[in-house]
Amino acid sequence: MADEQWGAAMRLLWGPQPPAKPARGPKRGLTLDGIALAGIGIADAEGLGAVSMQRVAGELAVTKMALYRYVPGKAELVALMVEAALPVPPEAVGGAGAGVVGGAWRERLGVWARDLYAGFRRHPWLLEATVGVRVMGPRELGWMERALAALDGCGLSGAEAMDAVVLLAGHVRGIAEQERAGGRPVGGDGEAGGGGSAAVGADAELAVMLGEVMRVRGAEFPALGAAVASAAEQGGYGQALEFGLERILDGLGLLVARRVGGEGGR
Repeated sequence: MADEQWGAAMRLLWGPQPPAKPARGPKRGLTLDGIALAGIGIADAEGLGAVSMQRVAGELAVTKMALYRYVPGKAELVALMVEAALPVPPEAVGGAGAGVVGGAWRERLGVWARDLYAGFRRHPWLLEATVGVRVMGPRELGWMERALAALDGCGLSGAEAMDAVVLLAGHVRGIAEQERAGGRPVGGDGEAGGGGSAAVGADAELAVMLGEVMRVRGAEFPALGAAVASAAEQGGYGQALEFGLERILDGLGLLVARRVGGEGGR
């Protein structure tokens, strides 16, 4: 059953590729990388919904039937696109268990989260394409590997480490989703420092709207009014990524300290 459902995507992402059948018709001249890049170009410009086998075939100047010789359907096409569009995960250095580039586990996970955020900003459609049960390729699994490696030696169980990675990824995705929903152009390399210029713009617009409401009905929402006024005064917009990331890492730090300190279970 698994082979029927995911076999084609597994072969495309993980190989080895089945030998080409000697078939009549045009000589095979496309590559999987070229096909993925054509799909990425469409998705970057118009969104994932605009991607179809017909559109990609048109971009490559071949017929849809010719494209099917390489990729059996849209699900497999999107899987190839995800694998090509994701940035290379931060490198592990220093041997087994060394985790992501330099520093302690907290610094490593910080690098991981900010780089992932930059990847989502570069290709916002990845947010839609990387949900649900599906075949993940080597690069996508590499991201999970790097985060788990950063937690190696911290005393967490496998389940706890996996949950920590899910928590971090969920925070990154949530901020990126807010930017995307705000309709801001979030392409380019991304600005991972505090949430990016798109996040600042969306937050500022929300503050303007809330400010108008508070001006008329502020007495009904005193805590909200005070928070909006303080944020406006201190210029505290667009910091949600960093604030949430630091608080998540603070919480993990407490758990790691208990585990390493020998306090045992929860």
